[in-house]
Amino acid sequence: MHLTITRFICVLFVVAAFVLILAASPRQNQRQSLEFKTDTQKIRVVPMAEGLDSPWSMVFLPGGDILVTERPGRLRLIRNGKLEDEPIAGLPEIQFGTHGGLLDVALHPNFERNNWIYLAYSKGGERGVTTAVARARLDGKRLVDAIDVFVADAWTKGSLNVGGRVVFDRAGMLYASIGDRGPTTEPLAQDLSNHNGKIVRLYDDGRIPNDNPFVGRPGAKPEIYSYGHRNPQGMTINPETAEVWASEHGPMGGDEVNIIKRGANYGWPVVSYGRKYTGEIISENPTREGMESPRFFWVPSIGISGMLFYTGNRFPAWKGNLFVTGMSGRMIQRVRLAGRGQNERELILNAMRQEIRDIRQGPDGLIYLVTRQDAEHTAKSGMVLRIEPVD
Repeated sequence: MHLTITRFICVLFVVAAFVLILAASPRQNQRQSLEFKTDTQKIRVVPMAEGLDSPWSMVFLPGGDILVTERPGRLRLIRNGKLEDEPIAGLPEIQFGTHGGLLDVALHPNFERNNWIYLAYSKGGERGVTTAVARARLDGKRLVDAIDVFVADAWTKGSLNVGGRVVFDRAGMLYASIGDRGPTTEPLAQDLSNHNGKIVRLYDDGRIPNDNPFVGRPGAKPEIYSYGHRNPQGMTINPETAEVWASEHGPMGGDEVNIIKRGANYGWPVVSYGRKYTGEIISENPTREGMESPRFFWVPSIGISGMLFYTGNRFPAWKGNLFVTGMSGRMIQRVRLAGRGQNERELILNAMRQEIRDIRQGPDGLIYLVTRQDAEHTAKSGMVLRIEPVD
């Protein structure tokens, strides 16, 4: 009897120890906030939502709710700080793949009047897969009246380098990015007869503006606004200049931030600061006359994706700074803009070891992130995080 009681007590101790270990593990503590010190101030990182499957982008709805895209083809809703169990219904058919799936989400500039949202996604067809932009009306927890306003002529059998960002400028024009769709024997990003490696400019319903740079040129796609891109996975509007800025996911090295100019050629795959994955140099000289040089570049790569110009008041020292997210770099980089060669860069949150896909400023002036754990792309390890100042 005494031996049985002793064994029972030992089992209790083992169970208690196991529970303590689980409680102390990183996954169990994901709901806990973490504090970090930056060059200018202390910050707190607070998890808002967990269990997301390969999240890619987010956008704030009027009132503070958040829409989050998951690449496998789900649009999720965070309401009152809680991730809703059921995804938004009524999405187009999504072709999920290596880089492809449901990508960006954006609101029409007059969303409060028309409830239109825009989704960049991978679309399947007889010719393979391409990048498309759909428009739909958000009606409660479902999408209605969904149509494609743009389908890129960038069909491939694979799903590499899809691009997939959508932004509206101050005039209400829609810009969408399409990647080069992966390595080929032809420099497709330099060829104006396709949409590979291009940024396109459209009206909100997909019509082509007459002042696009290649309208009327024989053999050129009239939607094209700029070309020579590899994989532009981030775009935003500079609030001071109203220019479109885009991030360029490079190969081995050569990540870029570019200021997008009408009709400009950004050089890929002719020139680059990066190398091929074999280690071979792409170009002896990373610049060439007639091709736009990047505003910033990174060697080695950080896996650049989302971009944000911070305009709020919650982080006064960061006002006007550019933030970029790094997936392979697993951090944010803050860039204080100044003259060329006079810019300050700071790594933030690199200790968290999270792939950071997207960065947004909330209506509360705080900064929000879409992240994923990097351990073999663990399923449902995605999170939405909020960055707060610590007084």
